[in-house]
Amino acid sequence: MGNKIFVGNLSFNTTEGTLMDLFSQAGEVSEVVIVLDPATNRSRGFGFVTMSSDDDAGKAIAMYDGKDVDGRRIIVNEASPQERPRGGFGGRTGF
Repeated sequence: MGNKIFVGNLSFNTTEGTLMDLFSQAGEVSEVVIVLDPATNRSRGFGFVTMSSDDDAGKAIAMYDGKDVDGRRIIVNEASPQERPRGGFGGRTGF
C-alpha cells in the first residue's frame, strides 16, 4: 500500500484545510491537494491526501471511507499511480 490517498465525492465547499484537519486525526499529513478545474478554478470534487506513512494511510482509509463530510459521503481509497502516455503527438503509438 502507498501513502497517497484518493478522496472523491467532495462537496464544492470542502477546502484543503478541512481535509487537513480531518485526516490529521488518523496520523501525520504530508500534503493535501484538491484538484481544481482550470477554466473555473472550482473544485472538481476530488483530491489527494498524502500521509507520512503507509500505516497512517491505511488507518485514514479505514476511518473515513463512507464518512459524511460537508454533506457528502466521501470515497477514500489508495490512489492509483497516474499513467502517462508514451511517445509524442498525443501519446498514440502502434501505427
